[in-house]
Formats: sequence, structure tokens, C-alpha cells
Amino acid sequence: MLDLFKSPLGRLRVVAFVEGVSFLIILLVTMPLKYLYATPQPNKVFGTAHGLLFVLYVLMVVQIKFAENWNWKKTGLALLASVVPFGTFWADAKLFRTAS
Repeated sequence: MLDLFKSPLGRLRVVAFVEGVSFLIILLVTMPLKYLYATPQPNKVFGTAHGLLFVLYVLMVVQIKFAENWNWKKTGLALLASVVPFGTFWADAKLFRTAS
């Protein structure tokens, strides 16, 4: 696990996982709390954290695009994966592991 932190691609994989989990928490936990139970505070907290993780993910994908010489199709798929539920998990399996 600690080997992931040794390379930019490994760090991207970690951020992708955490960003994907935060997205699912928003969709499956905090949004229902906000709209079904009138409890918006968890959505504000996780929404802020997810927003920061999303920006970090995008910046890291752009960094890896140039460091690993990714083509635009692969870069576009990696970026698109961040807005689709479970997308970052797919990107990890299909894009990020095959890059190394």
C-alpha cells in the first residue's frame, strides 16, 4: 500500500479512490439526508471535501497526462470518470494500472 505513494501515478490512484468514495457518500448518504430528512449539514461537509478532492484529482490527471505522455482519449476518459458514479474505480482498473 505504501508503494502507491512513491510515484505520481500511485498517488493519483489513491486520490481517485478517495474521490470516488466521497462521491458515493454524497449520492447515497448525504443527499438523502438533505432532501428526505431536512439535514443539510452533512452534505455541506462532505460536499466541500469532495470538491477539494475533485479539483486535486483533475490536477493530478493533467499532471500524469504530461508525465506519462498519455493521449487525449485516455486523459479524457480519466477526467470523465470523475463525474460518473463508480467511474474512478473503473479508471483505476482500466486506465491507471495499465499505465505503469
